[in-house]
Order: sequence, then C-alpha cells, then structure tokens
Amino acid sequence: MLFNSRLFILVFLPVALVGFLAWGRLGRRPALWWLLACRLAFYAWWKPILLALLLFSILTNFWLGRRICASTWPGRWLVLGLTFNLGMLGFFKYAGFVASVLGVPQPFGGVYLPLGISFFTFQQIMYLVDTRRRDIQGTPFLEYACFITFFPHLIAGPIVRPRHILPQFAELRPCFAWRERLAAGAEIFLLGLAKKIVLADGLAHFADPGFAAAARHDPVTLIEAWVALLAYALQIYFDFSGYSDMAIGLARMFGIHFPINFNSPYQARNISDFWRRWNITLSGFLREYLYIPLGGNRHGEGRRIFNLMATMLLGGLWHGAAWRFVLWGGLHGAYLVIHGWSERLHLRIPAWLGWGLTLLCVLLAWVPFRAAGFGAAVDFYRGLSGLNGVAIPDIFIHVLPVLGWFGHGVPVLPYLGDARTLSLPQAVLFLALGWFIALALPELHSMSQMRRSAALAASFALSVQALFFAPAAVPFLYFQF
Repeated sequence: MLFNSRLFILVFLPVALVGFLAWGRLGRRPALWWLLACRLAFYAWWKPILLALLLFSILTNFWLGRRICASTWPGRWLVLGLTFNLGMLGFFKYAGFVASVLGVPQPFGGVYLPLGISFFTFQQIMYLVDTRRRDIQGTPFLEYACFITFFPHLIAGPIVRPRHILPQFAELRPCFAWRERLAAGAEIFLLGLAKKIVLADGLAHFADPGFAAAARHDPVTLIEAWVALLAYALQIYFDFSGYSDMAIGLARMFGIHFPINFNSPYQARNISDFWRRWNITLSGFLREYLYIPLGGNRHGEGRRIFNLMATMLLGGLWHGAAWRFVLWGGLHGAYLVIHGWSERLHLRIPAWLGWGLTLLCVLLAWVPFRAAGFGAAVDFYRGLSGLNGVAIPDIFIHVLPVLGWFGHGVPVLPYLGDARTLSLPQAVLFLALGWFIALALPELHSMSQMRRSAALAASFALSVQALFFAPAAVPFLYFQF
C-alpha cells in the first residue's frame, strides 16, 4: 500500500486515525495495540505470506535483546543477533547477486525481496547494539513491536534511533492536543505528497527516456543526456525527501516525532556537507554503527581511508545487489577521501566553486546509480560528454540559425520526454522550477509557517489532480532498496 495511493489516503489513514483516537480514550496500551494491528495489515497488503517473516524477525530480535540485557556475556548474544539479521538480509537481498558473481544457479530459483527488509533489519540491528551499549534496557514487547512496524517508516525509512523513538511510545498520550497534531502532520504530509506526485513523478517523464535509451545502447546526444541526468537528480531527491516528509507528517499525526532526513543537500558546499544533508538518518547509521566501530579516523591515514571506503562501498551495496550501486558508493567514498586530503592541505577555494564541484560530482555519480548496468552507464557518459553528437530540434535552428553551428538539426529529440517539438521547452521550464526549489529555497522544515502555507496552496490543486486522475500510484524509488 503506497502513501500516495487513493486507498491509503482515503481509507486506511482515516480508519487508522479514528481507531487510534477512539482506543486512545481507553488508554495508551489499547491505542498501541490498535496501531500494531494497523501496521501489520499495512505490511501484509503487499504480500501476506511475508508478514510471517516480519513477525519472526521481530520475535527473534526481541528475544535476543532480552538475552543481551540478562547475560553476563552480552557480546556473544549481540554477535548472534548481528549474524541472524545480516544472514537474513543477505539471503533475501544478496543471494542472487552472490550466485551471479560465483557463476552458480540462484538458490531456490530466486527469492522474493521482502518489502522494507533493509530498513526494518537496520532498525533491529540498532536496537541490539543500543541494548548492548545500555542506551536502552527492558523495552516491553508492545512498544518494541510498534517501533519496528510503525508504518510511516516501515517500508522506506527514515532510519530512526531506538533510543529516540522507544521513549516516545512509552510516554505516548494518544488524545493530547490531537487537533493541533493532526493539522501540523497533515500539512507536512500534503507538502511531501506534492513533492512526490507533482514534482518527482513529473520529472520522471524527462529522466526515464534517456536512461532507457542508454540501456538499449542507443546513442543519447548531449542535450538528451543532460536533461535526463538533471531530471533524475531532482526526481530521486523529491521522491525520497517527499516520502520522508510524508513519513514525518504521518508520525506527527500519531504523536511521534521523527528526525528530519533531508536539509537542502544540493546546496552543500563540499561532499562531506552533502552527506550531512542527504538521507541524514542513513548517513548517521553508517557513521555511528559502521565507520566508528571500524576505527573511524583514530588509527592513521591509511586506516581512515580503508574505513571510509568500506563504509561507502557497503552503503552503496545496501541500496541494491548490483555492481552499479557498489560503483556509486565507491565514487562517493573517493570523493570523501579527496575532500579529506584537501582539508589537511588547507586548500581554500571560493564557496561558489566548492558548491559547483560538489554538485557536478554528485550528478556524475548518479549515472551508475540509475543506469541499467556498466555498459549503459558508459554509453550515458558518452552522451554527457558530447561524443554521441549534439542534436537540436529544427524549429529552434529555424528561429535561431546560430544554433546550427553547435549541432545538427533533427525533427525532434527522440530520447527527451514524449519526443515532441515542445518536449525541450517543457523540460527546460520543469527543470528550472525544480532546481530553483532545490537550490534557492530552504528545506520544508526550515520554512516559516507563511511559506509553508503558500507552498501548500500553490501545490494543492496539482496534487489533487495527480492523485485522482493518475491511472495508478507510482511506487517510491526507495521501495526497490
């Protein structure tokens, strides 16, 4: 069930909210049991048989957490828990990838990838580690199950810290200030919905054709390639930040406060700043639960580089079982290493140049992330560099003959939008709007109330149109991870 579907917005969410408030009049525990039932129904909607896997994971990790609390040797229980969680994630998500690398048949002819397994596995790893660190202790089963299955973050994050969220469930007051809570949450949810169904889904029409052509090894020309790349960079930003805002808004409606997950990442002045702004909860998880335990920067430059590259490579692999995600993570790891060297050398570059270089590096790294494979990525890079030529629609050369000096005329650009005469002007206007929002405006949660209201008023009609007249809800990009 998708957050941007009519079924969720018009049926599931109202029923969940009304039931939560009704049961909340009887106390916190009845409200939490209602929420747990709603969450399990939400997850089972996609493929009911996999609900058993989620429940098995929850029960096993809760039991392991209890063993860690009670044992005089908690480390061995933590190792067992990490082995269990990573083994389950590896089997369902990476068994096919490993089999292809080894050149052996896939186990059981291929297995389903359970929805959200990366996210709920990471949540439970954090719970076990935080329990071992004594940051949390003695969590009741109801609060733990609600934390893992809470539908605003169950499928695609954000990855929230157990020590920040579990106390909120323990102290939840379901009916306290519920009108203000619903109003604030609904506003954030609707603005996130607009990011998804108006901006991200609209930009997909200009991103998909160019990358699809590269997948077929068709020659994508300079303009087509850059339009597709600039559109995809905005699509994935508005898609995932929109999802995160919707999750924050939904959680707020039920009295839970999630952390901000995006903070205008394309405005970053360097690559380290970018990772402090992009998918903040994942960045924090990788830093606190992987990079620092590996040793961080405490054991010399060589060890720092190794730890950084290992963290980013595994972060890339977390996004998907494919070499293109490993390449994406490796590129960002290399960027961070070079940035660290520049800081040690005290290199000073103008702020505008640092921003431009950072954005360019991020854009170029998106190519393997989005491309169908290495060959498609290479073909797409050829288009970006102009090696496939420069094609310009005849109508523009007719209006401005000087454009003929820079490229050859074609009736239409076949890999841009709907391959119509007006596809290029539409793309330019859409990209101008998207990049203005990404580069010039503050993040949603930093906006004043007046700006939020204005943004909601400006987007509401378009959101309603997209919600009710689209043939089907488009899945979020991060659902595939």
